Amino acid sequence: MTKNIDKEGLRSIAHNYDLFYIDLWGVIHDGVKLFDNAIFSLKEISKLKKDYILLTNAPRPNKTVNIFLEKMGMDKNIINHVYTSGEAALSYLKKFYKKQKFFHIGPSRDFDLFFDFIENKSNSIDEASYFLCTGLFEKYETDLNFYRKLLEKHVNKKMICTNPDLIVDRGSKRELCAGSVAMVFEKLGGEVIYFGKPYPEVYNQSINNKDKKILSIGDNLNTDIKGANLLNYDSLIISGGIHKQEIKKNGIEKISKKYETVVNYIQSELKW
Repeated sequence: MTKNIDKEGLRSIAHNYDLFYIDLWGVIHDGVKLFDNAIFSLKEISKLKKDYILLTNAPRPNKTVNIFLEKMGMDKNIINHVYTSGEAALSYLKKFYKKQKFFHIGPSRDFDLFFDFIENKSNSIDEASYFLCTGLFEKYETDLNFYRKLLEKHVNKKMICTNPDLIVDRGSKRELCAGSVAMVFEKLGGEVIYFGKPYPEVYNQSINNKDKKILSIGDNLNTDIKGANLLNYDSLIISGGIHKQEIKKNGIEKISKKYETVVNYIQSELKW
């Protein structure tokens, strides 16, 4: 049974945990503005001498996301808690794929992810050894059929996906993410290596989480909550995020079963 803590607030359960994994997009901001109540909650967590990581499936290095958040007005003390799926992927790529040719699938703004080995970027899909998927091309942001046609003859190559999210809400606009392209590739029979939630590596890379009681907070059942379930963490879903309409229509119990997840707590927004 999922407990609603809208009235009691996060303060009612915060003392039970040593570490909080908190999603950024949909919980702390919407891509346009910061959420004041969420920022206040982070400051209160710090006052309790608790650890938190702003764990995001952003397909870019920590430093790039930090600059974006600073422009949005986030305090540098909070920014220091950010860890991205792009950062986790970058460590892996430098170790195992740095000298191999790749074909990049995603917008040009994501080039900073592979800046250190950009000379290995191939403009020919046939000459590349693997696909590096950070998102969708600017010209094909909504056309998944384009990616099916692009990739259908190349399922023998691996894809590195730096953002497992299928969708994200930027303000009031819903956008597709790299995970949607990766799903197309998998349906074609291709193999995908994912970096980001719900996969354990990004959690373990971000901070020493050994022997800590952990709460994972996010708005995405497929990533934030499923990741918590896989790692045996407690979970808090923010219902005002991407599942807002589903939860409003059918309730969290039915929706969590639909996504095969267990949700311990629910809040409409992150609020202390």
